[in-house]
Amino acid sequence: MAQTERRASPPRTYPDLHDHLDALERDGFLIRVRRPINKDTELHPLVRWQFRGGIPERERKAFLFEHVVDSSGREYGMPVVVGSLAASRWIYARGLGCDVDQVNQKWLDARANPIAPIEVESGPVHDVVRTGAQLDEPGGGLDGLPVPISTPGWDNAPYITAGHYLTRDPETGIYNLGNYRGHLKGRRRVGMNASHEFQQGIIPHIEKARARGEPLPCAIILGGPPAVSYTSVQKLRYDEDELTVAGGLVGAPIQLVRCKTVDLMVPADADVVIEGLIDSRWLEPEGPFGESHGHVNLQEYNNVMEVTAITHRRDAILPSIISQVTPSESSMIKKVALEPMFTDHLRQTLGIRSVVRVALHEPLTNLRRLVVVQMSNPSEQEVWQALFGATSYQLAVGKFVVAVDEDIDPENTDAVMWAICYRSRPHKDLQVIHGKDPGHSPRVGDRKGDDGEDSAMLINATLRTTFPPISLPKREYMERAAQIWDELDLPALKPESPWYGYSLGQWSDEFEEEARLAVEGRWEETGQKLHERRRDDVEPNSSVWEH
Repeated sequence: MAQTERRASPPRTYPDLHDHLDALERDGFLIRVRRPINKDTELHPLVRWQFRGGIPERERKAFLFEHVVDSSGREYGMPVVVGSLAASRWIYARGLGCDVDQVNQKWLDARANPIAPIEVESGPVHDVVRTGAQLDEPGGGLDGLPVPISTPGWDNAPYITAGHYLTRDPETGIYNLGNYRGHLKGRRRVGMNASHEFQQGIIPHIEKARARGEPLPCAIILGGPPAVSYTSVQKLRYDEDELTVAGGLVGAPIQLVRCKTVDLMVPADADVVIEGLIDSRWLEPEGPFGESHGHVNLQEYNNVMEVTAITHRRDAILPSIISQVTPSESSMIKKVALEPMFTDHLRQTLGIRSVVRVALHEPLTNLRRLVVVQMSNPSEQEVWQALFGATSYQLAVGKFVVAVDEDIDPENTDAVMWAICYRSRPHKDLQVIHGKDPGHSPRVGDRKGDDGEDSAMLINATLRTTFPPISLPKREYMERAAQIWDELDLPALKPESPWYGYSLGQWSDEFEEEARLAVEGRWEETGQKLHERRRDDVEPNSSVWEH
């Protein structure tokens, strides 16, 4: 983190979580649940339905639970909010104060123009401070936080899912902010899982602390400015400070206060901060927990943090993120920013200008397994450069990488499969590369001959020659039919690409003329012309185009 200047708290010019929720409510994106809801059995399953119940993304909401209880009947005074960060890309965009189509540019500008945070004397996050023996009192430690159980029936404890772990490199002082799950193990003990395959910045911090024989100071941030949450979930470069990028996203320095028991600084407007020391030597079993790859992550040895303080606002709201089977809030919060980062890497870093966009398939595959690169008139060489560039951008991303043309909607899996089936030839347009990290996926156990290595399949599904037109009515006829549909007061249409026919080059002026005559009712003229071209020296199904 860049050197901060300490000053009296100036007026904050960017939204915190409470401002964000007010904006969502004004725009109809927030549902308040005032009846008692059991955080252990009901809370996450209720929100889950909007991701598994056929609800269109545009209609997903944030849920604010105002009366949270647990299975023992205990009531919590702190509300819980789920879906407030990225239940949909519209909710995400409101967190940045922009429209959906401006999010990509927001991220590009923020990374190009980061703004260093500033230190202030005080902030709401220190309204309530509990340290020492206070943490051991009933309800005084982690047991006092209304952390939900994400996957009832499988998870072995409540897990923090929106916890942003802030640590500092013991040698260089470089800060890192990342979002990892937090396994509640006691009033003063929380486990963590920072997946090594994603080269999380906290991993070298822990390793350096272990080499020095020291614990690693850490602060888990819950709530606060949405921009801080958005940067914490992205895989930025190790030397790229997430808090400075958050400042770039909001166009102002993020205000920080010093922690009470560890030498770190956290957002002054965070809702809850859990301070502590990560044991860099001893690991203990962590999990099972329902994970974002769509399976239960059974159990792994991972680090544990000893809690030294819990601070929070008087009006604190505890955020929780829906993860597990995708689509989910966990996948959407990454997808919105990660796609433009992928695109920028291919277009700017690698210089492949024919790349239009990169789409990370979300349902069930959680962004990481299926990557689609949309391209405009690429050369063969550019296609393969883009495919290799996409699968090498992150170690565990890109198991199946497909290049498609600009007319194929990369978000439409059916359209992508259509392109694979009709525009690729597997013996020429497919390559398998070895040496991929298995990444964030369920462990299948020991298998004979399994060396633990994964691989990736690259598929060129772009057109390299002309093709016949798409066999749907031309656009003008579909648009006229849509007008009639509306006049008949039929259910609202949701066009899926392709919804009209267009030429892919293999179409002649003569064919165009014949089609025009047909819609004018003059098809007999074409029939007479074709009769005059009859032959007896060709086989049935011989192509007229080739003869």
